[in-house]
Amino acid sequence: MDLGLNGKRVLITGGSQGIGEGVAQVFAEEGAILHLTARNAERLEAVATRLRNDHGAVVSVYPMDLTGGEAPIRLAETVGDVDVLINNAGVIPGGNLFSSDDASWRANWDLKIFGYINMCRVYYRKMKEAGGGVIINDIGNAGERFDPDYIAGTTGNASLMAFTRALGARSLDDNIRVVGVNPGPVDTSRIYKLLRRRALDWYNDESRWEELLATYPLKRPAKVREIADLMAFLASYRSAYTTGTIFTVDGGIASRASII
Repeated sequence: MDLGLNGKRVLITGGSQGIGEGVAQVFAEEGAILHLTARNAERLEAVATRLRNDHGAVVSVYPMDLTGGEAPIRLAETVGDVDVLINNAGVIPGGNLFSSDDASWRANWDLKIFGYINMCRVYYRKMKEAGGGVIINDIGNAGERFDPDYIAGTTGNASLMAFTRALGARSLDDNIRVVGVNPGPVDTSRIYKLLRRRALDWYNDESRWEELLATYPLKRPAKVREIADLMAFLASYRSAYTTGTIFTVDGGIASRASII
């Protein structure tokens, strides 16, 4: 299926690893022009080099921290206009109200929650001036099921879900589509950190994290590609009437009233 993404300018935050790296891979295969940003310059350049060598991709990298309201403005001034924005930077650690301290909660919300909002604020305006575009927010299924053992993440993701739906509700008036993707557990380093945190909270022994895999559909987390392929489709003209909604990819976990 031709998604019509060849030559499209795509900005991916958190593009140095995990889902962000997987999304960059898919868009490189589709012939998109990539702009990748993340904190870790070495990892970012390694991803860019691989995509250039394997796919002949045009890739630019921007190592930076997106926390703070000014950071997205500086990034946009450097990158310029894009056709697609994938907000993916930031992870929120697991833990309950008492194992998640204030400093960690605020720091992680500053990058993921306010980072997404600020990136949308900057790029929605630019896309409107340019005649249109697509914004995809990588959120997480914890926003659908309120989990006391992932309290900072579940609260933040629920906020981003509401934000995405609200922003996307009228965005087609400006020829802009805003959608969200809610992955469940995905086979990246992050899910194993969360499982260790959960095993510590539940069993007082983080080494028992592998026991929790038995609760997953198919006894495994999702593959990165199972998330990234959906994002590429949503960014394409084949999904031109889709906005203001959230797509959950978790094997049915949220419908089971759990995030794992």
